[in-house]
Amino acid sequence: MSKMIPENLEEIMIHNATEVQNQLSRDHEPVVKLHSKYGKGIWLLSEMDAANHIAYGICDLGQGTPELSYVSVTHLESIKHARLKVPMVEIDRAFEGKYPMSVYFEAAKANKRVTEDEELLKQAAERLSK
Repeated sequence: MSKMIPENLEEIMIHNATEVQNQLSRDHEPVVKLHSKYGKGIWLLSEMDAANHIAYGICDLGQGTPELSYVSVTHLESIKHARLKVPMVEIDRAFEGKYPMSVYFEAAKANKRVTEDEELLKQAAERLSK
């Protein structure tokens, strides 16, 4: 079990991964948003492999090139501030995924940054529906 992601959300992510592996679904809503407290990194994650805690989603390191990729949740949990020795990455407990991952990614590419701006997400959804 992850230290950062609550068990109920982790179970949803594992279920989503199982659906993808069984070709039942491909475009889930992000389940969690992780972010760097002292940097620009943001991770919107929708799926996770239970065995090795590798998650899938949008990885945005704040360099203008968000991408769909895999990330080790265990690694993110291990990152500590150099001087303060406190965790660098934390969960946004207020986040609620409202659109499929493809919409968030489309908006992130257009904005060069993960966004939760409702108008930008609606525009991305419209572009994808055409």
